[in-house]
Order: sequence, then C-alpha cells, then structure tokens
Amino acid sequence: MLENKNIVLGVCGGIAAYKSCDLVSRLIKAGANVDVIMTENAANFISPLTFQALSSNQVSVDMFKEPKYWEIQHISLAKKADLVIIAPATANIIGKIANGIADDMLTTTVIATQAPVMFAPAMNCNMYENKILQSNIARLIELGYYFIEPGEGRLACGDIGKGKMAEPSVIEGYIDNMLNNNRDYVGKTIIVTAGPTREAIDPVRFISNHSTGKMGYAIAKRAARRGANVYLISGPTALDIPKDVFFIPVHSAKDMQKKIMEHFDEAHIIIKGAAVADYTPAKACDQKIKKKDENLTLELVKNPDILYELGKIKGDKILVGFAMETQNLVENAKEKMLKKNLDFIVANDLFTEGAGFAVDTNIVKIIDRNGNVESMPKMSKHQLADLILDRIIKL
Repeated sequence: MLENKNIVLGVCGGIAAYKSCDLVSRLIKAGANVDVIMTENAANFISPLTFQALSSNQVSVDMFKEPKYWEIQHISLAKKADLVIIAPATANIIGKIANGIADDMLTTTVIATQAPVMFAPAMNCNMYENKILQSNIARLIELGYYFIEPGEGRLACGDIGKGKMAEPSVIEGYIDNMLNNNRDYVGKTIIVTAGPTREAIDPVRFISNHSTGKMGYAIAKRAARRGANVYLISGPTALDIPKDVFFIPVHSAKDMQKKIMEHFDEAHIIIKGAAVADYTPAKACDQKIKKKDENLTLELVKNPDILYELGKIKGDKILVGFAMETQNLVENAKEKMLKKNLDFIVANDLFTEGAGFAVDTNIVKIIDRNGNVESMPKMSKHQLADLILDRIIKL
C-alpha cells in the first residue's frame, strides 16, 4: 500500500498520456496523495481538468501562473515528494534533465527534489534506440535516477518496436517497491565487492578483465539508500563512489580477500559482485620487462578462491555470488552455487546482448539452493540491484 505517500507525477506530451490517468487512479486507490505536473505539450493530449478530478489536487502546467497559495510551487512540490515519476517520459524531457536544463515546472521540480526520480519512457522505437537518447538514459542511471523499460509492439505511429510506455499496473508495482522497501535494510551490514582485480606482471603491466563494476556499485548504492551499512570493496573502476558507503579500494585478489576478512565478522550479508582474477603471475618483476625478439612466457599460479573460502565459514551469514558464463549457463552456475555454499547465485551469459560487461542493463537467471531457476527480463542494473536486495531481505 502507498498510504500517505506523496507522489509527484510528471506527464509529458505523447499519446501515452492517456495511460497516466489510469496510473493516477491506481495510486489514489492505493492511498497515495498525487500531485500532477503537466508540460504544455501534454495539455494538448489530456486536459489538466481530468487529472485534477482524478487526483483532487490542483494540476501545475505554467510555472509563472499566479499561485492560489503563496508558495514557490516547484520548490514546494520538490520538498513534498516521496517520489517523482515521469510517465510518459519523452526523449525531450529525458534530454533536458540529463543535461541540467530546468525551463518549466516539471524540470525545475526534478532538479530541485531530493526524492527518488523514476522515468517511464514512451516514444517511437527509432527515437528510443537513438544513441543520443541512450547516452542520456545511461547518464541519468549513473547519477542514480531510475528507468522502467518500455514495452515492445505496435506503436501509435504504426511502427513495430520498443517504445510503448509500461502499463500502469507495472509502474504502480515499481512505485510500491520503491516506497515501501526503501529503509528495510536499517541495522544490516553488507559487504559488496565490485569491479575487476589487477594482478601485476611488472610496474607497468597487469592481468585483468573487462569488468567495469557497474553491477556491484548499483547494489552498494541501492543498499545504502535502503538503510544498510555498506562496505564497498572495489577493484579499479572509472565510476563515481556511491553516496553513504564505506569505500575500500583494492587492486589484487589477495588485497580484496584481506579487506573482506577485516570486516567479515560484522557483516550480515556478503554480495560478491567482483570479477576476481583466477590466476596471478608467480612472480611480479620489480622493473619493467623489456621487449625482446623471442617470445615471453609467464608462469601463472592460482589465486585464492575468495568465494569458496567465505562459503566454508559463512555460518548464518547470507552469501550471494555471480556467475558470468559463455556456455552451459545454468549447469555451471548451479555447480558454482553448491560448491561455494551460496544462498543463491545470479547468472548471466556474456554473449547475450544487454547482459555483458560495460552496459547499464542486465539479463539474468536467479538460481536458489533448491535448484529453482527464475529467468528475469532485461532491466537496468539498478533495478536488478533492488530485486537482489528484495530476495535477500526475504531470507
């Protein structure tokens, strides 16, 4: 239920605006208070009077209209909101907010709020796939904004493709999850590992992998927002450190194992999202290895299997791992889960588009200790982070 939750709904100009009427009705029935902000273009599709009747609140369109109450309205709504949801969200509004433009009531409210902001995009499939739009979405996700994937099908323009706004029932579910679970980790301590490790060959070169750390950072960010005490133990990445986490940078697998063990006793939950090198050079050279005419042979030795060692001593702690495979995904993931004594494992195939390294989305299968396999649809890594945290809290 959304009893006494204050939700600001932004409605942009698009044919999908009619769905927002159903969304307002659903949110009101769930007990929420809804304030609607419409762009001027949205008012060409749906009358503000419709949203006023559904929400029982004044609808904002013109930022400079004389207010009925003496307050700066966009600041007032920004402070009041527990959540801002923009549905439908057009390419225009996404581009404006991604680039810090605040030139109407909706964009100024979004820029001014400290509440979570969620977008439900709706547009032509070619617009949705445009690299500029996707870059803007990626930037907003990196900054902590949330996106609900649009559906596929026949669009209003007649094209077939991805761009249909998610159904109001789906959006309501995301809102309910966001607002009712956002402090359920208070009192819990979580260790999250992320990024690659680097195994030194010499002072210049190292062995590593393509991990960017996006999944682990998303988990750390969402866990902190939901009230957890979070240790983020990370290999080298180019990502911004999430707010309100204890950040511990490491380089090698041995460094990571050492830092995990330093905080192991106080942790209730350990989520191993890092891509740890399985092997390391037997000996790292003190000086740069000079290029010669003959081939170079490196002797590699096994690194400690951190997850396996944690599984042996985990006791009543919750231990979650990841498996990225290129073949036999489910079989390999199940074997890893059992061998390493995990509570569940999150598995994805490197060759599935939208599920590999360096992307903002993921497509996974979640496998539990009983061998149950649940296939998840494509979603942002922040959405998957919340889903993983939801599973853990049930344990």
